[in-house]
Amino acid sequence: MPQTFHTFAAGARAPALPLLAAALTLALAACGDGNVKPEAAAQATAQQRWNDGPPPPPLSPTIPQDVSVPQANPDLQDLQDDFDLLSWQSFVAVNWPAGPDGNPNTGATIGPDVPTVWENWKESREIFLPGGATPPPWGQDTPPPAVCKGLGDATLRLTQVGKTPNVLDESGEPFETGPLIDQNGQYVRFAILTNRDMFDNIVANGLYSTAGQKKFGKPANFALPKGSPKVGAIMIKSAWKVLGANDNAARFHTAKALVYTNPDENEGVQAACKLQTMGLVGLHIAHKTQSAPQWVWSTFEHVDNVPTQGEPIDKPRYNFFDKNCTTCQVNQPPPRPWNPNNPHTVPTQVMREIPLTDSTKRLNATYQALLQKNYPGTVWANYELISTQWPTKANNPIDPTGNPAPSFLANATLETYIQGRVPQASSSCMACHNNATMNNQLPSDFTYLLQRAQ
Repeated sequence: MPQTFHTFAAGARAPALPLLAAALTLALAACGDGNVKPEAAAQATAQQRWNDGPPPPPLSPTIPQDVSVPQANPDLQDLQDDFDLLSWQSFVAVNWPAGPDGNPNTGATIGPDVPTVWENWKESREIFLPGGATPPPWGQDTPPPAVCKGLGDATLRLTQVGKTPNVLDESGEPFETGPLIDQNGQYVRFAILTNRDMFDNIVANGLYSTAGQKKFGKPANFALPKGSPKVGAIMIKSAWKVLGANDNAARFHTAKALVYTNPDENEGVQAACKLQTMGLVGLHIAHKTQSAPQWVWSTFEHVDNVPTQGEPIDKPRYNFFDKNCTTCQVNQPPPRPWNPNNPHTVPTQVMREIPLTDSTKRLNATYQALLQKNYPGTVWANYELISTQWPTKANNPIDPTGNPAPSFLANATLETYIQGRVPQASSSCMACHNNATMNNQLPSDFTYLLQRAQ
């Protein structure tokens, strides 16, 4: 029977939410006593939906409000496919060309390598300012660090390279064990940005400062009221590599960035800044939807990043793997001391530990072909969804993580050293972020971002 997929416009209420709640209950019932691992059940019922079903929705600049569940009796794989489709719709929308005001240019189409919508959102260091100062209004930037002044115009400012010495960074997992070094011997840089709905919540409640959090005096909550026309809180976590002589820049989404080494975040190094061309290699999209109070976690990577353990190593070159090195240790952080100002550092040898599912691979191929058809040669066809983590039982009174599926999710650029399937040790977005608190030790609604407040 043909399937019908629905995109929720930001100004419309999502009609599938009651169906979603029923669908999740049915999916859990299908797992018997609830001890079946979600990914195992999903693999057992994998379907050929992206081969046999109708094409996905048209490419659109509208971020979907929530997942759509069109099936009457979905199994766990059906639901995973629905959330994966949500991820791709979101990826297309946030990477839509931005107009002069930073909003989607509805007269354009995704394809050209131009500044995107999400690159106009608020970067974390523009929100959490020294001394707990009030951040500038939406659309207004903070001045660059003194060492960066006069270097030229940039789309982004990229600073983060490792775990800070005295503050748990908002993107805790990537920096638990060390920075990531590409095959050119350059440090990967990271940035976290929020959309306006999330930014407005932080500012309105004073959560940008430690004093404001204390005054707020209750757990953070980024949930929207039911029926709200807004899209809801979204965080974008991005990973970027310096593009060098050995890279084909035409295969990457690129941005001119002020790459700043902050001595306050990198012990023992001096302040430095360069205007560099950066290539996007990793992207998390975390979206607080009405059906997912634990957020929906979508993660994408550049297709040339790394090979997968147990699969063919068939690309001529990888961004984070040297197939000619037989003695390189895999997924091990670089030795200290860490200094991003060094002209060259021994590259990190990275492999993916959990392979993409066949269903996700088929959906990736579908969207990559759709993007190529829409704009031949587009860089966006060089990115792939790794997976989507979502709560199978969002309101579980026993498990506040919502019994996530899949149980583990890792981006090779953002959770390089904590991949795998070891409980309490391997990367799981919801399991980790369930522990997040503000500086007043109250829960921060599945985001470490608020710990940056001063």
